[in-house]
Amino acid sequence: MTQQDLGEVVTLEQLNDLVRRVSDLYAQRFQIDRDPAWYLGKLSEELGEVNAAYLKSVGQGRGTGAPGDLEDEVADLLGFVLLFADWQGIDVAAALQRKWGSYL
Repeated sequence: MTQQDLGEVVTLEQLNDLVRRVSDLYAQRFQIDRDPAWYLGKLSEELGEVNAAYLKSVGQGRGTGAPGDLEDEVADLLGFVLLFADWQGIDVAAALQRKWGSYL
């Protein structure tokens, strides 16, 4: 597979910048104080939404999920993981390389 087959490659740094910018706009628009409870609460909320979307997608949840719901919820969860890490000063790329790379 070539890079052209994969489309544009996006770096973790670019994703961090994207979620930071969107979060800043959202917080400003809705006057949200992003305190520790907000970061942790959003992580829990989004994980619950991933769980619900998955269960719906396999016929084990209430209602039926729309196509793309699970992908959208995973994207939200990843976005909030990146925001939490940024807030805590964690370099996610370095942490993944250190932690997961140690098994190779």
